[in-house]
Amino acid sequence: MLLYRRAADGGVEVLLGHMGGPFWARKDAGAWSVPKGEHEPGEEPLEVARREFAEELGSPVPAHDLLDLGELRVTSGKLLTVFAAEGDLDAAACTSNTFDLEWPPRSGRVQQFPEVDRAAWFPVEQARTALVRGQVPFLDRLLARLVHS
Repeated sequence: MLLYRRAADGGVEVLLGHMGGPFWARKDAGAWSVPKGEHEPGEEPLEVARREFAEELGSPVPAHDLLDLGELRVTSGKLLTVFAAEGDLDAAACTSNTFDLEWPPRSGRVQQFPEVDRAAWFPVEQARTALVRGQVPFLDRLLARLVHS
């Protein structure tokens, strides 16, 4: 779910989550993501998008009207389906669910890390460098849909 809002200067801003865990801790460019998750066979992508947004940002999607931005196969081979919603959310108040990871590797010590360690609003042009590369085309799809709506 890609949340967006209109900026005071007339531009568009998007809400992204910085991926949590030790691998991403010291990375910034290319370390942000659209809140997302995997769906099981038989699950509706929209339901999963809403659930994952709530899990990763700690709040339900603050909008009802959605734009379907379609599917895209990313470099990991996963197929992403992304929806966009116009709304606002306090990025500083976002809290994420956690995952378990053995860290340091081969230490036998399992630690919990947030899936998203922080969230922030980005103007679309800044989001292009913040996002993991495979998700950048969704920004173009969003802008194209907003021009035609």
